Amino acid sequence: MLQTSARLLRLLSLFQAQRYWSGAALAERLEVTPRTLRRDVDRLRSLGYPVNSTAGVDGGYQLGAGASLPPLLLDDEEAVAVAVGLRTAASGTVMGMEEASVRALAKLEQVLPERLRRRVAALHSSILSLARSGPAVDPGLLSALAGACRDLTRLRFQYSARDGAASSREVEPHRLVHTGRRWYLVAWDLGRGNWRTFRVDRIEPRVAAGARFTPREPPEGDFAAYVLRSVTYNAYPQRASVMLHASAEAAAERLPPGAGILEAIDERRCTLHTGASSLDTLAVYLALVGFDFEVREPPELIERIRWLAERFGKAAGAAP
Repeated sequence: MLQTSARLLRLLSLFQAQRYWSGAALAERLEVTPRTLRRDVDRLRSLGYPVNSTAGVDGGYQLGAGASLPPLLLDDEEAVAVAVGLRTAASGTVMGMEEASVRALAKLEQVLPERLRRRVAALHSSILSLARSGPAVDPGLLSALAGACRDLTRLRFQYSARDGAASSREVEPHRLVHTGRRWYLVAWDLGRGNWRTFRVDRIEPRVAAGARFTPREPPEGDFAAYVLRSVTYNAYPQRASVMLHASAEAAAERLPPGAGILEAIDERRCTLHTGASSLDTLAVYLALVGFDFEVREPPELIERIRWLAERFGKAAGAAP
């Protein structure tokens, strides 16, 4: 059984990883009795941590925001500095840090008092970045979406489709995925009864939280793979499967993450599943990937490449 101090730190970690816990689940994770758990919660409260509780058979605990920043974490200036840094990193300015920054920001803003939230918002609104590889996303919205994924709470929001058509959505949010250029929310769309990916920059910043839900198994077994297929293949009217004369590892080093889905064939070849808005765009893109390739499908793309090759050949032959 954990000693009291180590158990309190473990209890804090559990609260920050998941906002709401039933009393039975917490006691089981900590390997203590319900009575010992209640004493540990009282100790956290005496240290300034705002732990809310509900009674009854389905009762439980959750860490809430208090009037002051809880001790043993950060002072006001440190908390503001960390929150602004996390918001900046979440905007995609630090490669590979986006998703971790959003998760950390959601944990921090969960316990920030209102006066510090206002300071963070004011500072971040004054910061401009020239290095941006995708559309701007509101950090507050990212934090709200990450919190809903963590707490398993339904969301209602207004969403703008690619053609600008607006619609109201009610979803069960599961994951935020960053592709290097854009943020996507993977959620179960209650109105359509299926999984959907939503571009976060097309979600209205005002989101309304609803009831809690039971998490579902990831679509196709993996949230990130589902988003990759959705945005690089399924989303386009023209799709192609191409064999590259390169290993999957070599192709992954050359191609950006949003280029498509790579499947290894052997040590020297792989298949690229990709899509585009037109056959011409596909043909030109494949010509620039830097590897020899063979189009497997569709046959229309093969004919288009032959036609373009003839045009290029004539243009090169006519050059002085």
